[in-house]
Amino acid sequence: MIIVLKSRAPQKKTDELIDWLRSKQLDVHVSVGHYQTVLGLVGDTSRVDTDLLTGLEIVEQVQRISEPFKMANRKFHEEDTCVSAGPFRIGAGSFAFIAGPCSVENEEQIISVAKAVKEAGATALRGGAFKPRTSPYDFQGLRADGIELLLEAKKETGLPIVTEIMNAAHLPLFEQVDVIQVGARNMQNFELLKELGRVNKPILLKRGLANTLKELLMSAEYILAGGNEQVILCERGIRTFETYTRNTLDLSAVPVLKELSHLPVVIDPSHATGVSRYVPSMALAAAAAGADGLMLEVHGDPAHALCDGPQSLTPEQFASLTKQVNKVRKALSEG
Repeated sequence: MIIVLKSRAPQKKTDELIDWLRSKQLDVHVSVGHYQTVLGLVGDTSRVDTDLLTGLEIVEQVQRISEPFKMANRKFHEEDTCVSAGPFRIGAGSFAFIAGPCSVENEEQIISVAKAVKEAGATALRGGAFKPRTSPYDFQGLRADGIELLLEAKKETGLPIVTEIMNAAHLPLFEQVDVIQVGARNMQNFELLKELGRVNKPILLKRGLANTLKELLMSAEYILAGGNEQVILCERGIRTFETYTRNTLDLSAVPVLKELSHLPVVIDPSHATGVSRYVPSMALAAAAAGADGLMLEVHGDPAHALCDGPQSLTPEQFASLTKQVNKVRKALSEG
């Protein structure tokens, strides 16, 4: 249930209402917008008399939310959410280019890529330190050493860093990481999501390769319900019967998620297609669809990358793509 308060509701009466609602064993989440304040109620709202609430002088509207995701719901938070970490911003009009190699390989590699993508317009550096791989014999990442190298790249370039966590036990290693990524395989690792709900930093949540948008939003709800309101949704392709691409990029996820939720939406065309020559067209389509950002794999030498070289752009290709994407976004804003 949500309660929309009148624009000039006295703070004292607002506090009294919140206290009364909490006495009903309800969690009350307050969302203050430019024009209105919304109270989101989580719990058994059947004990709340909607007619009584509607009759209060400070209440504009009372509405029950039928969807199981409450805090991620746009009805709860009408305005777009802007997620930020230092200079990094995404959502509510801010567009993000998150770029870098699939995995951190060595100091020279990550710093050279970081410098190149920053010059080309990247707003954050991505790089895998812990790598979930299908085969136990594939490169698993440099782990803690990989995070240290990402931090060195951050010192060199000033770019905020985005990297994936696989286990809540690793959280102490992520204290200086700007944005924590939850990979597709962990989208429904609910114990991990609960722990990330207690973390005071942005979480980039990837859609599972066989999960619905509702399930993605419910996973986001775990993080939001824990108190962390900085969640970024990421569409990275879903598994279908198609074999010419690594996955099938569901671009319809952008307008659907934007309609259902206030959270920013990122598209990862690299993992979605698995083929670097398809990445630019899908990135442009994502921008045209209204995505809030792109997550792109960029490697200085894709042919010799230790992980996902075939889907990685070169720095030159990334630089060309950022210019094209910005042209699409400009055309949309002018239209």
